[in-house]
Amino acid sequence: MKISLEFKKWLASSVIALALVLVAINSTQVYAQNGIESVRLWSAPSSTRVVFDLKDKPDYSFFSLRSPNRLVIDFNNSSSEINFKNLTQRDHRVKKVRASTPKNKASKRIVLELESTYKLVVFPLAPTGQYGHRLVVELHDTVTAKQTVKSKTVEENRDVVVAIVAGHGGDDPGSIGYNGSYEKHVTLAIAKKLAAQLNAHSGMKAVLIRTGDYFVRHERKPRMARKHKADLLISIHADAFTSSQPNGASVLVQSARRANSEFTKVIANREKESQLLGGAGEIIKNTQDDNLAVILADMTKEFTTQSSYVFATKALKELKKVTKLHKKKPVGLSLAVLTAQDIPSVLIETGFISNPKDEKNLNNPTHQKKLAVAITNAILNYFNQYPPKGSLLASKNVPVHKVANGESLSLIAQRYNVSLSALKKENGLKSNIIHVGQKLTIPK
Repeated sequence: MKISLEFKKWLASSVIALALVLVAINSTQVYAQNGIESVRLWSAPSSTRVVFDLKDKPDYSFFSLRSPNRLVIDFNNSSSEINFKNLTQRDHRVKKVRASTPKNKASKRIVLELESTYKLVVFPLAPTGQYGHRLVVELHDTVTAKQTVKSKTVEENRDVVVAIVAGHGGDDPGSIGYNGSYEKHVTLAIAKKLAAQLNAHSGMKAVLIRTGDYFVRHERKPRMARKHKADLLISIHADAFTSSQPNGASVLVQSARRANSEFTKVIANREKESQLLGGAGEIIKNTQDDNLAVILADMTKEFTTQSSYVFATKALKELKKVTKLHKKKPVGLSLAVLTAQDIPSVLIETGFISNPKDEKNLNNPTHQKKLAVAITNAILNYFNQYPPKGSLLASKNVPVHKVANGESLSLIAQRYNVSLSALKKENGLKSNIIHVGQKLTIPK
């Protein structure tokens, strides 16, 4: 059968047309491969976090606009049928979230109408726990010059300040218990009870780093503690394991390796980071002698590391009275919340939320109070022995010090704000060697 030239042309054009249709259909499928499944908003005292839950890894771009203030986010190759109407009812930074028309029809454009200008942080998060792919938007209040001014004079008879961090929060629930309870709720309940216990004692002041159900980034926690001039940082958590058997409380301190790593960073940028090195910060910042800078900074790090360990030991002693211990000695781990070079810091695992009995106790207000009282007793014991300079406790007469495990003579001299030579002279010491249980008279 002979096929005419016209039919061949028609057949070729039909095949091409069909191919173009198939390409178009396939392209539509590709462009719509991702989708925004839900949006969550969390308000904190100094920031707001907006979380977009996505079907797949986000491919995005964003830009800011002024007059009025807006943040525009384009989710490439994405679609969404979400209603944003009631999302911002309780937030004072984001006035409205709405969809807009993108340049690329295959994309989804979301606009956040803002009350003011904020420090902006946008980053993706990989799937973890109960969450899939996410895009996180954080709006942080900007700090004015007036807010950054701090008094350089040492306050006399001041309160001892303890910063309390309730672990997790907001879109980060932490570990989920055997019966479904969230770590973030347990930690906040215990933190609030601990703050109440501390504030009931004269000369003590508790500062809650997280006061509600929102997330505070790890690197901000030590900064917030420093802003409040904290003498101690305590992070409250509840442990978990893949099986339900492990139980009991633990106290964690920063590992020596992580402490040295953070110390190296600070020294390398000492002009910028001098505020992280306590009272010697200005000398460390301005000295031209690199060796002197390292010696002074290392003394600060050593003081903080040893102080953290000493307090952790006291905390375990008190916790043992109200709950079972999972670890009887302080555990060293690399933890972002404990990176302060100038603030003794510990993380207290109050029990295993993955253990049915521990979970029940951790959600029990009576047990929560027992834990708070035990930690408070450890704090009082610690600061009665080592009162911070300028505090009401330091104004009391503390003539004799009993040497505890892990203490050095230089550490004791630094804690009581006396020189090493004066301490040695007062006690007739010819060397720096001291023994556990030895009593030292503290010179005035």
